[in-house]
Amino acid sequence: MGQNGTTPKGPRCIALVGPFQSGKTTLLEAILARTGAVPRQGTVDGGTSVGDASKEARAHKMSVDATFASVNFMGESYTFVDCPGSIEFLHDMRTVLPAVDAAVVVCEADEKKVPQLQLILRELEEQNIPRFLFLNKIDKADKRVRETIKLLQPASRVPLLLRQIPIWKGDLIAGFVDLALERAFVYREYAASEIIDLAGDDLSREKEARFTMLETLADHDDALMEQLLDDIQPPRDKVFDDLAKELRDRIVCPVLLGCATRSNGVLRLLKALRHEAPGVAETVQRLGVKAGAEAVGLVLKTFHTAHGGKMSVTRVLSGQIGDGTTLSLPTGEAGRVSGVFKLMGQHFEKRGPAAAGDTVALGKLDTARTGSTLSTGKQPHAALFDVQPTPPVLAIAVQARERKDDVKLGVAFTKLTEEDPSLVVVHNPENHDVVIWGQGEMHLRVATERLADRFAVPVSTRPPTVGYRETIRKDVSVRGRHKKQSGGHGQFGDVVVEIKHRPRGAGFTFEDRITGGVVPRNYIPAVEEGVLDGLKHGPLGFPVVDLTVALVDGSYHTVDSSDQAFRTAGRIAMSEGLPQCQPVLLEPIHEVEIVCPSDATAKINAIMSSRRGQILGFDTREGWTGWDVVRAQMPEAEIGDLIIEVRSATAGVGSFRFKFNHMAELTGRTADQIVAARRAAE
Repeated sequence: MGQNGTTPKGPRCIALVGPFQSGKTTLLEAILARTGAVPRQGTVDGGTSVGDASKEARAHKMSVDATFASVNFMGESYTFVDCPGSIEFLHDMRTVLPAVDAAVVVCEADEKKVPQLQLILRELEEQNIPRFLFLNKIDKADKRVRETIKLLQPASRVPLLLRQIPIWKGDLIAGFVDLALERAFVYREYAASEIIDLAGDDLSREKEARFTMLETLADHDDALMEQLLDDIQPPRDKVFDDLAKELRDRIVCPVLLGCATRSNGVLRLLKALRHEAPGVAETVQRLGVKAGAEAVGLVLKTFHTAHGGKMSVTRVLSGQIGDGTTLSLPTGEAGRVSGVFKLMGQHFEKRGPAAAGDTVALGKLDTARTGSTLSTGKQPHAALFDVQPTPPVLAIAVQARERKDDVKLGVAFTKLTEEDPSLVVVHNPENHDVVIWGQGEMHLRVATERLADRFAVPVSTRPPTVGYRETIRKDVSVRGRHKKQSGGHGQFGDVVVEIKHRPRGAGFTFEDRITGGVVPRNYIPAVEEGVLDGLKHGPLGFPVVDLTVALVDGSYHTVDSSDQAFRTAGRIAMSEGLPQCQPVLLEPIHEVEIVCPSDATAKINAIMSSRRGQILGFDTREGWTGWDVVRAQMPEAEIGDLIIEVRSATAGVGSFRFKFNHMAELTGRTADQIVAARRAAE
């Protein structure tokens, strides 16, 4: 039984989260089979699973989207959300978590995956989500469970509370003992476990492990502590109430054992969720939904389907939402629901109105976005939660392979970023590049595959253009003269300019030092425009910065002079003068902050040094046991694929942020190669 002897009311939403390839999708499949939602348990490798059903997920054999599946278990409704475990696709998990009632963290006894587990648990801790830990692949365990818990504990800020211990048969695990129920179960493949009697060593191990579990619970229950000190066995209902309360208060993280591929431990997990996980009432309280509010929902994910159009997967938190319901955003924008759908992977089945607790897809809410708070009523409900994507770390420039697809590509980008807000599309006005920023190599690969497969816009890709500039070292004075006679009015403009260097980062200034009217005032703006034209493409092939151009002399013709003539003269002056100014290449330098597990810090320092980085120092990461922060300055050109090396050196968990710091002179062979490549491209 749950807290106060009752189970929570209403449909529940449970997230399945955990490190990459820990078995989350397989666990979802086992849950679906055990609850009768599917006739038999599918497999990821066989391409028969409900989760990972997209073309991209099947091809790469990994989750690239959150998968939603609604089931019934013992007369109650649940929606399970299988969240991607790769750090590149974690944003899907982060947008789902605010509205779930609890999470099941799927992991295994693998020391290399502890940093990944820490990333997941930290997100749950920061969002205050109650959580179970499901120790998967227990059939392949090469450590005792207590050793495994000791290995995993540094990843969690709260105690990992062992709820079950294994029954060993030689070197193999044959079943488990439920320490709360005080019952032993022997695994049966793809079937419910069989209850057996405990005896001998197994019985003594159970007594010891149960006492340890009760001691941990008693840390927050004085009455239970007194019973233990007096050697009084607490009633079983009291133990379950404490388990439920301390789970919901996020004081402990209960640990259950199992093997998803064989469906072992799945039924006990479902029963633990049923009796101990909180319901929608607690989630509403955590999110701060206004008391007495009419219908309120939170959009967890957006899909664009081939036939149904836009689908907004929404957790209904209060009230009722049906076909035709008008829902408002906090901004005042509103949309009308066109169909309410039950979810089962990529299949959407029309259903009746959704009540509090239900997780459903709402059709054709064009104004809604992932993370939007939806509500009925005269006054829109305030935003419940704002999940900002982590800053992107890798970029590619893309263009449609066929020019006729340019408009189609723009529409596809809109839909793609609605489905995945952690993708950022940037249009570079200087070189007309369209650049997609993402969370890593696979993230961008999946994005381009979707452009081609789902939106029928094949694209070509290349590295983005680095923002090189050039400046001058020497001051010169130069004349720019434009004279052309072609019958009738001719063209005449004559200017003398002084070109002088300025400090780094000072930018460009134009000075008018004309005296005596040698260049009429109405032509001076045209001269400045011509100068700016000349600065767009310097002698080395890049925009020129950090200089002053002063107009000091010139002449004009009363008939043949014009704005265009003086603009051309200004441009000529720059094209002739700048090569004399000892131009030098500038490259952008960024300040980079890398976060990584401490045992990878030395590798990160070596990577930074090999990429012309200047290491500024490193320190422990505040609030993160076993993690460091490395700070450095690094050229933009070296940041391009930095994330690939960082992830390789950190078992896939390292990441970084960067921001522009300054422009620095670049000379020698590297500069010569950059200039030669620019000229070849022109």
